[in-house]
Amino acid sequence: MIKYSLKCDKGHAFESWFGSASAYDSLKLAGHVTCVLCGSGSVEKAIMAPRVSTGDTKSEDNQTPPAAASNPLSPEAAKALATMRKNVEENATYVGGNFAKEARAQFLGDEPDRPIWGEANPEQAKSLIEDGVPVAPLPFVPTRKAN
Repeated sequence: MIKYSLKCDKGHAFESWFGSASAYDSLKLAGHVTCVLCGSGSVEKAIMAPRVSTGDTKSEDNQTPPAAASNPLSPEAAKALATMRKNVEENATYVGGNFAKEARAQFLGDEPDRPIWGEANPEQAKSLIEDGVPVAPLPFVPTRKAN
């Protein structure tokens, strides 16, 4: 799995995980990489700094490790995320842990196409992406799992 920093043509910056660099390229080519904030399909990789582990679990100032530090959303991003969640919940069927099975069945034509969302573990997500099943991670968890 690889995490990319991405940026859309409207200037929104976000991150997403992909099965591999080639999986990103395939999904982008197929038009399945879109901005999580505005839905723009004009998304490019942003400049990223490599993440190097020092083995120390605390940052230099002995505070919380940088990856665990809170990163509150801007009001614009929070509103866009809420709109996205509402749209997904109103227009797609939540299939829970059966997501990988349902997505694959639709892709193979064994089930009719319909918008679905749910949960998949990293191995299931990687397998779907490698097989060309058009899936994308959502930037939120189901309401029942949210704090």
